[in-house]
Amino acid sequence: MARPIVSLTTDFGHNDHFVGVLKGVILKLAPEAEIVDISHEVRPYDILDGAFTLAQAYRYFPNWTIHLVIVDPGVGTARRPILANSDHHWFVAPDNGVLSFMYAQEPDHRVRHITSEHYFLSPVSQTFQGRDIFAPVVGWMARGVEADKFGDVVTDYVRFAPPKPKALNETTLQGVIIKVDRFGNLITNITPEDVPRLFQENPPAFKMTVGKGEVSKLNLNYAQSPAGEVFIIVGSSGYLELSTNRGSASRLLQADRGAPVGITFA
Repeated sequence: MARPIVSLTTDFGHNDHFVGVLKGVILKLAPEAEIVDISHEVRPYDILDGAFTLAQAYRYFPNWTIHLVIVDPGVGTARRPILANSDHHWFVAPDNGVLSFMYAQEPDHRVRHITSEHYFLSPVSQTFQGRDIFAPVVGWMARGVEADKFGDVVTDYVRFAPPKPKALNETTLQGVIIKVDRFGNLITNITPEDVPRLFQENPPAFKMTVGKGEVSKLNLNYAQSPAGEVFIIVGSSGYLELSTNRGSASRLLQADRGAPVGITFA
């Protein structure tokens, strides 16, 4: 039998004991599990950032990886713990929308409300339910407990629609910055499919406005521009990004997550 694989995505950071405790709880129940960190640097309490981070990574894991996602500003409230699955992956998370990008990518998903409290640690903390509820469920799953043992299927789970760009008129598309990575790249919510004119053989003149700048150059790679010049590039996430070679587009344009972005064609 293959070793169970568990991925972790949280906003816990690395300064405290929280991530290590999650791993300890899982390994105590399933010592053979292989635990892989996707990220623990999700913006604190930022459900959108957590949803985006997970969506960029889970598909590259082996089938039936168990993905534990804890970005939980409602810890200790009535929000539900859930167990979801797509065609090939498991997800354990709070029911607060943090799986929304996955839901959009996996239309055949199923969601269960985790109600079988005998799988939890006791007593359950009101401030660290990642340790007492979510990690134990993952450990028991890695140990082979079937999904239906944890609770019933529900359909009223929390989800939000990933932000989509909006056409303001025939020549202008309005989007938003949904992520700033550690290199300062500004990741928009605009895909090449949203702006096909930009990628035709002879594209019309255009400009992208964001923050305090305008950008009118599309690159295939970072090295096509000198340091300090901001350009547009299709990033590995599949979205258009504003970038600069060996520098921070966020700093140069004085723009951050949530900033509006506009593309206007001549």
